[in-house]
Amino acid sequence: MNWRVPLADVNLGLEEENAVLSVLRSGWLTMGGVTQAFEQEFAAFVGSKHAIAVNNATAALHLACMAIGLKTGDEVIVPSLTFVASANAIRYTGAKTIFADIESEDWLCICPNAIEEQITERTKAIMVMHYAGFACDMPAVLRIAKKHGLAVIEDAAHAVGSSLEGKALGTWGDVGCYSFFGNKNMTTAEGGMLVTNDDQIAEKAKILRSHGMTTLTWDRYKGHASTYDVVDLGYNYRLDEIRSAIGREQLKKLPVGNARREILVRQYRNAFSELVSTLGLPFAEKRGISSQHIFPVLLPEGIDKDAFRDLLKQDGIQTSFHYPPVHTFEIYRDSSQNFAEKLWMTENVAKREVTLPLFPGMTDSQQLLVIESVVRALSSL
Repeated sequence: MNWRVPLADVNLGLEEENAVLSVLRSGWLTMGGVTQAFEQEFAAFVGSKHAIAVNNATAALHLACMAIGLKTGDEVIVPSLTFVASANAIRYTGAKTIFADIESEDWLCICPNAIEEQITERTKAIMVMHYAGFACDMPAVLRIAKKHGLAVIEDAAHAVGSSLEGKALGTWGDVGCYSFFGNKNMTTAEGGMLVTNDDQIAEKAKILRSHGMTTLTWDRYKGHASTYDVVDLGYNYRLDEIRSAIGREQLKKLPVGNARREILVRQYRNAFSELVSTLGLPFAEKRGISSQHIFPVLLPEGIDKDAFRDLLKQDGIQTSFHYPPVHTFEIYRDSSQNFAEKLWMTENVAKREVTLPLFPGMTDSQQLLVIESVVRALSSL
């Protein structure tokens, strides 16, 4: 469909084209010097000691789970209101996902009190997800983790450029994971990054990223090594030079893009607060700086979400929803966990949440179309 206002859009230009051409002309396409430069630049951007580029954020999450030592029988507390990759990465290790509820209708991130309630002798880690780029209550999460001796993994897929108390989201816990998927604030088409200040976690992740090998093809090409050993059962999670070249240019554009998102979100909030007071606008309170990855709204009770989205579709406006709760998927249904009782806030929000278009290239006229369409749809329903 030819959308008048798409949900998201990419910001690619001559900078990325020239960067890719430079890689193609270099004759070296697999992970090498460009990727190393991307890692260094990203580490500096978020203020982390180590940044390890991978082929997607799911791989980053999996490596994070492996690097902290998760194994069969362990438990990890994770929000259900997240993309399924968060939970999948835990299960890849044989560990069990234990779902915790969100804070409130205003703050759609995992609730510290709910985390504490789910801790058992088998709990080994907490995985938070910074929904829409807004910060989880990291000081509270870290207090809980320290009290119980737990590792903390940050799913920062939405949060490139977000911060809390001047510290980048993704760098609060033991390890953070970012996504560069095509709809993210910065993209490499497919790609991700793992960051950590822990030398042991970084070394483990690097080994596992490339088949458990002690040296890389790039090292041998540059003459820094002549052979290699295989010391662990690793994976092929490497990021190639083409995507890294795109990532370096995208990283330069990120601050301006995020600033434009902030302006658009403020305009959305002002308009909807005035025109449709019954529409829920999460994240109204101030907690850090958000990347404003998506703009979620909560429909009034009783409004048919599918009918609402259909009306916007008729106006040429693309919408989505974030997310179907993971515990509702067939593979994650578990009769031993009382989801209806402990995840009631998650279920209520998921029934009403709709994601409206938001991207740096969105014009004021496009945003006005969305606002007018939302007001008409709510009025008619």
